[in-house]
Amino acid sequence: MADDKSNAAAYWSANVRLITGCLIVWALVSYGCAILLRPLLAGIPVGGTDLGFWFAQQGSILTFIGIIFFYSWKMNRLDKKFGLGE
Repeated sequence: MADDKSNAAAYWSANVRLITGCLIVWALVSYGCAILLRPLLAGIPVGGTDLGFWFAQQGSILTFIGIIFFYSWKMNRLDKKFGLGE
């Protein structure tokens, strides 16, 4: 039973690290590129608008979708590592 608890604790710790990493990437793209770095990115044209506006409107959404697929892929690998795969 102690082995099950340590296995569960390791699984949960890995899951929390993965979630934290994904949230950091999301925050950097959403807030960093779209709001904080917008003045620096304003002079770079992308698709008829500047890069800061693009990150605010499209880039953060596309990054979020990418994070969803990345999280799913990593969780499947994590589940298999801990013997919880389907």
